[in-house]
Amino acid sequence: MGDPKYPRRVWRKPKRPLNYELKMEELKTLGTFGLRTKRELWKAHTELSRVRHQARSLLALRQEVRAEKEPILMKSLARIGLVSGDATLDDVLNLTANDLLSRRLQTIVTKKLGFKTPYQARQAVIHGHIMIGERKVDIPSYTVTVEEENSIHFAPESKIPEVLEKTKSDTPAEETVEAPAEEKKDESSSTESKN
Repeated sequence: MGDPKYPRRVWRKPKRPLNYELKMEELKTLGTFGLRTKRELWKAHTELSRVRHQARSLLALRQEVRAEKEPILMKSLARIGLVSGDATLDDVLNLTANDLLSRRLQTIVTKKLGFKTPYQARQAVIHGHIMIGERKVDIPSYTVTVEEENSIHFAPESKIPEVLEKTKSDTPAEETVEAPAEEKKDESSSTESKN
């Protein structure tokens, strides 16, 4: 069988990790997309640099060779929704890490299924409440393709949709209950001032 191989590292740290502006930007991105560690963000940056490197190397090729290889890259990026079908290599070079992070299962579930925070969506994904088509996917960083995006739904045995509906219906009721209580306080204070 042999010794198990150590997988190659799929992320690179920033060159200046103690840069204050970089740290604040990273923390903001972590909160926006509900990432667990900065390593998940670094993976997105590394993947983006790989894609941009491919695009730059295609720009350096001769026109005949580029005409063969460019559609392959553009088709793979259009498949996962990073660029449109008629995009050019300049559009690939303009991609940001946020574009990659917005194609994660966790982010799409947050937007599509009505979770309040991306951390709630992450928990639902990890605990097996989310299905893509007929299969459960419990990896929050799974990159969702354009075809799979419409087939994301809750698992049949999941109780989360009921809980989400309950919290949505409870929120407006609490606001309406609080408003009369404030009016009663105002009425009581006005009757005290008359006495």
